[in-house]
Amino acid sequence: MDVIEPVELQIVERLHEALPAETTLTLPFELRQKSRLRTWLDNGADVGLFLPRGTVLRHSDRLRTTTGLVVEVHAAAEHVSTARTDNALLLARAAYHLGNRHIPLQIDSGWLRYLHDHVLDEMVQELGLDVIHEQVPFEPEAGAHGGARHHHHHPA
Repeated sequence: MDVIEPVELQIVERLHEALPAETTLTLPFELRQKSRLRTWLDNGADVGLFLPRGTVLRHSDRLRTTTGLVVEVHAAAEHVSTARTDNALLLARAAYHLGNRHIPLQIDSGWLRYLHDHVLDEMVQELGLDVIHEQVPFEPEAGAHGGARHHHHHPA
């Protein structure tokens, strides 16, 4: 039977102030949504993440370990599709259709971004947007309720 060694560093707190960071933690969006995770700081140190359930880490967030070490979160570069248009109606239409599929989206003036998917690329191109593939940090919208998860409320 394998014995899992405990991690020496444990991240247990998200800070609300931007204290100077002593090290960094670079993660893709998928892992920045996990409240329990064993990973490595950018300096190679083994670390465990123990944050409240539902926590979504954002680029430049500050975290603190049980030893007091301050860690800055970095969004990792990921393979994404960026769709651009000067037409606000086309951009809104693409965002609507992607949102209907519960696709996490990063939205800015004249463009939107999602994790690369060739089927979604075809749909967005058919709507009239130009799509390019990039390796950049992905920082999607937090969602209407402040989190990355979608909840349906049903009447009792």
